[in-house]
Amino acid sequence: MRLLIVEDAEDVADAIAESLSRLGHACDRAGTLADARQFLAVQPFDLMVLDINLPDGSGFDLLREIRVRGETLAVIMLTARLGVDDRVDALDAGADDYLVKPFDIRELEARLRAVSRRRHGETDAVLEAGDISFNTATRQVTVRGEVCELTRREQALLEILLASRGRVIAKEELHSRLFGLEEEAGLNAIELYVARLRKKIPSASLEIRTLRGLGYQAFATRQAADG
Repeated sequence: MRLLIVEDAEDVADAIAESLSRLGHACDRAGTLADARQFLAVQPFDLMVLDINLPDGSGFDLLREIRVRGETLAVIMLTARLGVDDRVDALDAGADDYLVKPFDIRELEARLRAVSRRRHGETDAVLEAGDISFNTATRQVTVRGEVCELTRREQALLEILLASRGRVIAKEELHSRLFGLEEEAGLNAIELYVARLRKKIPSASLEIRTLRGLGYQAFATRQAADG
């Protein structure tokens, strides 16, 4: 996923970005509301981790702005306040979830997965297509019960394709969701990772179709459906 971390405490932002990047997510960081608005104006994101207390205002203001515009961007709020009213305000303002500081980074990872599953209509942490199984919590991929070793970015690509089966995904969208703005990777990198994924997953259960000029489409094959 492509994530925007809006947090002015550099140590907290660094810890979040480092942890989520290890899971294959592309992370961009903003330390102020102004920076966050600039990111949002030029780049689509899957999820935003948004601190309430920022140097130039409240994260609530940004949250309300994007909801007024009708944007469905998933948002997890961070707050140092323990009051019930603050947590209620976050949810009422349109947050998908919240965390109270200090928090264990593993809890943030779990809440991110839960929000993502709800957004994609999934009920558990396992994405499946025939004999392919991807546990998004443990990041383990198996094919016919055998563990398949993938790099973090290959895992991220597989997760996107499994969660978006049947939908045509533009190469530009995949690039946006796999790489941060600071990473120097061209669009051709997507072709490379798709080729690697096809080679590493020896299964007829999932076909990744290249649609010239449109992008990629993944779907479970008839063999997988027939079991």
